[in-house]
Amino acid sequence: MGTPTTAAMTSTTVNSARFWERFWRSSGIQALVLFIVAYVIYGSQPQVGTTVDQLVGFYVGDRTRILIAAVLFGIAILNLMWFAAALRTTLADAGQDGWGAAATASSAARGGLFLLIITVHAALAYVIAGTGYHALTSGLNDFAWVCFVLTSFPRAMLIMAGAFGLWRAGLISNGLFAVGVAAVVLVLLGGTTWMSAGVWAVDGAYSRFVSPIIGLAWLVIVSGVLLSRSPATRAGW
Repeated sequence: MGTPTTAAMTSTTVNSARFWERFWRSSGIQALVLFIVAYVIYGSQPQVGTTVDQLVGFYVGDRTRILIAAVLFGIAILNLMWFAAALRTTLADAGQDGWGAAATASSAARGGLFLLIITVHAALAYVIAGTGYHALTSGLNDFAWVCFVLTSFPRAMLIMAGAFGLWRAGLISNGLFAVGVAAVVLVLLGGTTWMSAGVWAVDGAYSRFVSPIIGLAWLVIVSGVLLSRSPATRAGW
């Protein structure tokens, strides 16, 4: 009578591989929640060409809020990279370690670029915007927008690794694979948003909202696929 109960309790303890595998498989959803909360706290970043007074008002006036958001964005990125690690482990168990390696590489590039963007925002809020170096403040604000556009490429690669790897492993249907391919193309288009104004500008609607929302939606879909899988027989964690 005591053995099954003991085994069940052991499988759900913090020290068990099963607990950690399920926890990290859900890290994509955790990342999504943290990104949304951090974005709400951060507010709307000044667009390219914003006046100096508006830049200073944002970065200095909302300093505390920006720095809090930076912490949450950082934690979100950590969860995003754990999501990629869980995806890589699942693909390796299914014999698709090449696509798993692609997921690891793309998440590292994506995480690095996001951390760079967060660093720029935090530095502007913490000290730079209040020093009177207005040209530097304006330049770094525009630099952050350019970096965000360039994140389109590792974001698309991460989606591609998940879509192709899970499809070749037989873990998603042809229909869901087609959705993944469409998401890759649409996110890649975000890397072409170099118009000076309008929807297709660096700070336009497609770059700011459409492309990120597509990526986050796919993140939730893949997290659901990973959570629906039984834990591997070997200890991945």
